[in-house]
Amino acid sequence: MNLLVTGGAGFIGSNFVKKVLLRSPSADGYKVTVLDALTYAGNKKNFPENFWKNPNFKFIEGNILDRDLVDRTMASHDSVVNFAAYTHIDRSINLSDPFIDTDFKGTHILLEAARKSGIERFVHISTSEVYGSAMYTPMDEEHPIRPQSPYAAAKAGADRLVYSYFITYNLPCVVIRPFNNYGYNQYPEKLIPYFIINAIKGMHLPVYGTGENSRDWLWVEDCVDGIIRALDVDIEKINGEVINLGTGLDFSVNYIAEKIIDFLGKDRSLIETVGERPGHVKRLITSYEKAKRILGWQPVMKFEEGLIKTIEWYTKNRTWWEEIMAKEEFKSFERKWYAFMKESM
Repeated sequence: MNLLVTGGAGFIGSNFVKKVLLRSPSADGYKVTVLDALTYAGNKKNFPENFWKNPNFKFIEGNILDRDLVDRTMASHDSVVNFAAYTHIDRSINLSDPFIDTDFKGTHILLEAARKSGIERFVHISTSEVYGSAMYTPMDEEHPIRPQSPYAAAKAGADRLVYSYFITYNLPCVVIRPFNNYGYNQYPEKLIPYFIINAIKGMHLPVYGTGENSRDWLWVEDCVDGIIRALDVDIEKINGEVINLGTGLDFSVNYIAEKIIDFLGKDRSLIETVGERPGHVKRLITSYEKAKRILGWQPVMKFEEGLIKTIEWYTKNRTWWEEIMAKEEFKSFERKWYAFMKESM
């Protein structure tokens, strides 16, 4: 299978690509093309050096908003997994334009190219954030869509746009809604890596509001396994479906901050309350019954075990995150955002 992976140099995308190719080392397995614009969160160093010698791996630096490039690239592929998106809620509150452009308009360009080229399977990676705060728990795929941030709204629009192409054009597709991922290579502005890094450096861990907002935290390799299953199963079983990936358990920001602090042997006084984030979702917790039933998938990693593995990875890979955090782009956003949050207290 010739597989196009958009946004494949990001956090979940790179973990997905690595697992797919490690699983299919022979010439008759998956041949993967990564198309990534290498914006702030895309990183070629998410792939090990020897990976670039794999004959089944091809990398194209380019933007999914480039219609001609997408059309040319799509034409030689059988299936698509679309990870390409701006993903940080805080950034979408600060400036929403790139989220609307990439997450919604970019998905439209991909869908048009897929429709014209006769793609056999379009796997779209959405997000649990489209649901907004839980109206009931656990949250199944029938839960109302009530996005509470520009990021979530852009992803909700793209999510439903994919479904419309299934209904209108019979495009074979499936929408995957992962709940909050964590693990190796996650961009260091996201909550868990940011807390880990700040604790390592003896800096404050900024907690929004009361810190009791909770999420369903999914180990990235479990998420990747679910997405791979969406490529493997008979398309007729999942065509046009929405499928949640999560654990059915949720943990608060306070709980995570304390676990990180305690594991690293730091003082809990490093935990610092800042203002409440605008539009902050209170709780997300999934039912993964549908994924279990039609994908044969369920999560494996226990949260505490995965959190320890993640802490150990960031402790051992300082060069990876120090290089990112030394860039002015990262430092500028960090300064402006947390100054804004403190002022809102």
